[in-house]
Amino acid sequence: MNRIPDVNIDIEGKLKEITCFALDMDGTVYLGNKWIEGARDFLDAVERAGKQYVFLTNNSSKGPDNYIEKLGKMGLTVDSSKIVTSGQATIDYLKRHYGGKRVFLLGNELLTREFIEEGICLDDKEPEVVVTGFDTSLTYEKMCKVCDLVRSGLPYIATHPDYNCPTETGFIPDVGAIHAFIHASAFRYPDHVVGKPSGDIMDYLARRAGVLKEQTAMVGDRLYTDVAAGVNNGYTGILVLSGEATMKDVETSEVKPHLIFDSVKEMIPYL
Repeated sequence: MNRIPDVNIDIEGKLKEITCFALDMDGTVYLGNKWIEGARDFLDAVERAGKQYVFLTNNSSKGPDNYIEKLGKMGLTVDSSKIVTSGQATIDYLKRHYGGKRVFLLGNELLTREFIEEGICLDDKEPEVVVTGFDTSLTYEKMCKVCDLVRSGLPYIATHPDYNCPTETGFIPDVGAIHAFIHASAFRYPDHVVGKPSGDIMDYLARRAGVLKEQTAMVGDRLYTDVAAGVNNGYTGILVLSGEATMKDVETSEVKPHLIFDSVKEMIPYL
């Protein structure tokens, strides 16, 4: 699909056919701790239309409880069924492909706790698989260890590919930057990435939410993760211009969204 759609237009009525909206978070519905204008109105409109929404994030440094708490402080009450993270999808992937294997996890305390609670066997002495997440407690010692293990040839799995994580004041290095560090030392990039735009997290989403791909839209502010996750995996891929990507990025991107809106607010009339 090479044509760039007009902004804020759903001329074919695609949104009427959508029953579930998978929403990226930072840059799509909020920035930091502030709602993007009209985002709450959009969520209300989705429910009034008899449809559902699920938040789908690549950020593996936080668990579902963290997002539930954050959204609660912002005035939105949701339960865990509304939150899907790359950490959860990675746990599912490990159970399916590396069941019972010992895992070295490069991740913070929150992700570590999530892995343990889900029965993943963590072992930093004699692991059989390496998993890298967005580790906000990163140390040089950890980097030396993970580089040694990757260099040794162990299977190397990543929760997601993002180079930067958006904040209210700009961007901070995400796991993709960590992968660049590891590659510079161990000369390997991850063998497999679970988060957006991978089909793994999108298949996990469909199973979790009990939805059909052709009736689900992936909505986000990044072309190379959010939109690619949609258009490459049988979903409707929608770009919002409220975060990272610009129309100039759309023009040069190989991935073209099915629809483009300035923000989720502009989608409301088409629901």
